[in-house]
Amino acid sequence: MKDLIIDISQLELSLVGGAGPVNILQGMDLQVQRGETLSILGPSGAGKTTLLMALAGLERPSAGSIRVSDYDLSCLDEDALARFRREHVGIIFQSFHLIPTMTALENAALPLEFAGELDALDRAQAALEATGLGQRLGHFPSQLSGGEQQRVAIARAIVARPSLILADEPTGNLDRDTGGRVMDLLFGLQQELGTTLVLVTHDEALARRCERSLSMIDGRFATAAGVPS
Repeated sequence: MKDLIIDISQLELSLVGGAGPVNILQGMDLQVQRGETLSILGPSGAGKTTLLMALAGLERPSAGSIRVSDYDLSCLDEDALARFRREHVGIIFQSFHLIPTMTALENAALPLEFAGELDALDRAQAALEATGLGQRLGHFPSQLSGGEQQRVAIARAIVARPSLILADEPTGNLDRDTGGRVMDLLFGLQQELGTTLVLVTHDEALARRCERSLSMIDGRFATAAGVPS
């Protein structure tokens, strides 16, 4: 039997806009094994980011079921969803989303501090050292290059050793060489930790680095989305 970390069935998600409801995700099915690397390609507006937000419990489905790490997300209230994210999910955004008034160390420690972990700073330092930023702990985001800021974001995503990492165009604001180095780091950490990685990208070369690649268009997968054989 497959050991699934993601099991989505007939997922639909609609958002209300100025012209009325907009159907973003339309009857999606997806199964992902623990430890798998999966890339999702598709044009802007295909629903890729919305799918990641649904997987993180940041967007509520309109219909269908979504299970992540054995949690039925539709059954969790906001507090339970926050605990679920804190304990099981690391998120890496294209725009880094670092807090400008906090140092690299403080940014990386945030998930653990929210969880009340007493060794948050020590573990954050270890995560930053793993990303090659051991000498930049006291630097603020404005003092770091784009690649360094993204490495802080990766450290923040892995610091609690999540079972699932969701990466939304993580190299979109980086030049090709820097982006390549950042992704080498991310894939290396994924292998070391045995974490599942779901990566949204426009870069087909980057997508091919994953074990499996799916295409989305108009809120649906354009290719079969079951568990690979």
